Amino acid sequence: MLFEAEKPLAERMRPQRVADIVGQDHLVGEDGVLNRFIKRGAVPSMILWGPPGVGKTTIADVISHELSLPFYTLSAISSGVKDVREVIARAKKQQGTILFIDEIHRFNKSQQDALLAAVEKGTITLIGATTENPSFEVNAALLSRCQVYTLKHLTIDDLLSLLEKAMKTDDKLKDKNIHVKEHGALLKYSGGDARRLLNLFELSVQNSPSEKEVEITDEIVMKVAQQKMAIYDKAGEQHYDLISAFIKSMRGSDPNAALYYLARMIEGGEDVKFIARRLTIFASEDIGNANPTAMVMAVNTFQAVNFIGYPEAEIILSQCVVYLACSPKSNASYKAIKDARRFVKETGDLPIPLHLRNAPTKLMKELGYGKEYKYPHDFQNNFVFDEYLPDEIKDKKFYEPGINARENEMRKRMKALWKEKYGY
Repeated sequence: MLFEAEKPLAERMRPQRVADIVGQDHLVGEDGVLNRFIKRGAVPSMILWGPPGVGKTTIADVISHELSLPFYTLSAISSGVKDVREVIARAKKQQGTILFIDEIHRFNKSQQDALLAAVEKGTITLIGATTENPSFEVNAALLSRCQVYTLKHLTIDDLLSLLEKAMKTDDKLKDKNIHVKEHGALLKYSGGDARRLLNLFELSVQNSPSEKEVEITDEIVMKVAQQKMAIYDKAGEQHYDLISAFIKSMRGSDPNAALYYLARMIEGGEDVKFIARRLTIFASEDIGNANPTAMVMAVNTFQAVNFIGYPEAEIILSQCVVYLACSPKSNASYKAIKDARRFVKETGDLPIPLHLRNAPTKLMKELGYGKEYKYPHDFQNNFVFDEYLPDEIKDKKFYEPGINARENEMRKRMKALWKEKYGY
């Protein structure tokens, strides 16, 4: 005899109507753009972009229920071009078919191209969900045919209201006397993911010593979360925790830990391009001019894994991770641009010195634009003492070289130039 698996709390609580959705008021609130489309009875093809557990799949489900249109769901992890073409063939015999593709960023170019004509002709209305920036992960042709809607992180109030609603309305919880004594661990381990929050809450209730009188404490939640951690990792639920540990291990120059977290991500099915992008960012943010070759290595890694893919891509990723972890570190350039942007916000648009301004017209030349500019290549060593910052901040320094062999040489040169130029 076969038994149907019990649906988890998050699935049982999935809204069926717009009014039941928690959060995302800018999209589904009274004046939200998607709410207005639903009220008119038609929605455009769209990409829903946001972190896990904020309502992308829920919004797609609500659209299907509210509009009562033919609705098909595909997962980019397990579906291919054949599956897409089968849905399109059915859609040609129906009116107003909606196709929802979860994790659309995992579709390759040929899979995305298979959608183009059907979306353009209106054979299907595409709703794609992604946790990755669609500008990088959805090809330009398909992206131009879709509206992109960004979903925001759920607030603490949003998450707590979900818990309250679950305790009052869910058939398996409403008859229990549940008291949430502490919610810190629930919020921490869920990481803003509503799906994870509800399922962790249900597991915590099930692990309570009492069936009817249930008290939820941080201790109970942490015990349950630690028991389930491996399952969450395998399913990709620890996506952001893993990438955080991965980056911090490389920053701490520990190649062994970095490789461990890389292996965890690969085993969990993490997108190879996501890992490679993070390596490129790390090469600039945390290594910078301490070893400029790190950026070259990271960019080449991104290009290589992009056309090789798994499983061989793991070899290239491993090589790059070890190189970056073992490289000298400097965040001087990162700090410099942050400091410069903060300063610009505080001081506004200061006048650019006249000798640095462009002078494309006779009037501008007569006003002194570009006058007395000294062309460095006309001077010895291709260098000339001049002032490039606005007069109001002419002594301001943003970049301070890091403590490493390469930037120490830059430091010596800068100090010599400043001493000769400013006398200190």
